[in-house]
Amino acid sequence: MSDQRPVIGIIMGSQSDWETMKNAADVLDALHVPYETKIVSAHRTPDRLYDYAKSAKSRGLKVIIAGAGGAAHLPGMAAAMTPLPVLGVPVQSRTLKGLDSLLSIVQMPGGVPVGTLAIGSAGAKNAGLMAAGIMALMDDALAGRLDDWRAQQTDAVADEPVDPAP
Repeated sequence: MSDQRPVIGIIMGSQSDWETMKNAADVLDALHVPYETKIVSAHRTPDRLYDYAKSAKSRGLKVIIAGAGGAAHLPGMAAAMTPLPVLGVPVQSRTLKGLDSLLSIVQMPGGVPVGTLAIGSAGAKNAGLMAAGIMALMDDALAGRLDDWRAQQTDAVADEPVDPAP
């Protein structure tokens, strides 16, 4: 996180979701994108969710990344209360391995969009990258950092396989 005003909000339904959602924060840190993090449960703290989503745009946020497990109502409820793009990250659950979360987030009714990412850490990482990509449309310096990040990722892939060290 930086000292700059946050432009991305990362919200999650509970403390246990942070293990997954930290992957989005790590990407934003690497790209020097200011963000805030909050625990906002759609079921246990509905007033907090309402206040957060309704005030997000006026507080300067441009994108919300919302991670939730189980019934996973957080991304959809946030999207219903803000004009900002909401990226939903299904957090892996014990019961159904995150499939329940994925289906809850991806099956939004027409007119209330939530960009839905993969289940778990990969989804959170990609949500961070997608949020940065959205912001890069308005920020040439960020676009350059994102290009550099992608080039480093490409350069890290070996041309040929090697046997593991004994």
